[in-house]
Amino acid sequence: MKQRIIAFHLLNDKSGSPKILRQLLLDWANDDQFDVHLFSSQNADGFLSKLEGVNFHHAWYKFSSQPWLRLIFYCTSQFLLMMRLLFLLKKNDLVYINTVLPFGAALIAKLKSCRIIYHVHEVTINPRILKWLLLSIVKKTANEIIYVSNDVKNAHKISHIPSHIVYNTLEQTFLNALEKKENKSSVNQILMVCSLKKYKGIFEFLHLAKALPKYQFKLVLNANEAEIKHFFIGYTLPKNLLLFPSQNNLHLFYQWADLILNLSRPDEWIETFGLTIIEGMAYGLPAIVPPVGGILEVIENGVTGFAVDSRDSIQLIETVERIMDDKNLYNQMSKAALKRLDIFNENTMLSAVRKILQKGTKVSFPF
Repeated sequence: MKQRIIAFHLLNDKSGSPKILRQLLLDWANDDQFDVHLFSSQNADGFLSKLEGVNFHHAWYKFSSQPWLRLIFYCTSQFLLMMRLLFLLKKNDLVYINTVLPFGAALIAKLKSCRIIYHVHEVTINPRILKWLLLSIVKKTANEIIYVSNDVKNAHKISHIPSHIVYNTLEQTFLNALEKKENKSSVNQILMVCSLKKYKGIFEFLHLAKALPKYQFKLVLNANEAEIKHFFIGYTLPKNLLLFPSQNNLHLFYQWADLILNLSRPDEWIETFGLTIIEGMAYGLPAIVPPVGGILEVIENGVTGFAVDSRDSIQLIETVERIMDDKNLYNQMSKAALKRLDIFNENTMLSAVRKILQKGTKVSFPF
């Protein structure tokens, strides 16, 4: 008899956490011992759409930029999910909850005595009362927890539940599709890929572009053109900056870039991993990242890039110029980034999670 795995993810978009879940779902779906189901929001362009071998169940949720309305939509979505699961979940089901947000799935799964595995990606959850509630549910319901970095595990301080560290990795299909980069005598092109959120350092990126007109900047945002246009109402964009909506294929952007940035503000958002940074590594791109969070487990400060607080505009500008204007330093960091990529192998991640699915198996990644 097949083991039924029922996975849950709130918002099916093109951010990092659904991308990682996609890798896992496709791996399980290719195994005859599993019957794989997924509950997530409907979005034809999301990473969790149209996965071969995965039974998709539409779990209603609508994102809103208004915090109070978003909270209403969120609570409604979990109530509706709980009502459905009362009649669907069985004791022998394995419930896999991606991020801490689908709390409705955890409550019903606990009621049904299912085995519950949480895959925890996030540290920053607002408001604080919501974070307290969600983590309280994790502590009461989870049988095991997978963390995407040691930093995430240490931040949550949940010691009584068996836990595992499994780093996010690149899909092999991404590596297979790598585009050849040109050999250039100079480097002057800077890329950032992020969600359309102020705390992601978007305005710090704009300020950087204005301060450094000798470089070219591209900003790819996880949003559509209308949302981007509305977000930047009243702002004058520098001529050396181009904005792009959500993309199905980022290879051309990584191929174009010489340097990749993550400028999330440490006082508002803690980066737990930084998938776009390792995608940039595949193209030999040095990186500038925040000085806190799990993203520091991705880069090696001073080797594959630098950790800089984006709020310190002077240090940020100086660091960008240091990397871009020193050819020897740039080449050293580029080679180190390609070498660092070896530990983010997809087969290692998939194997680690499969061992966790085999009840009682302890893993820690990287091995």
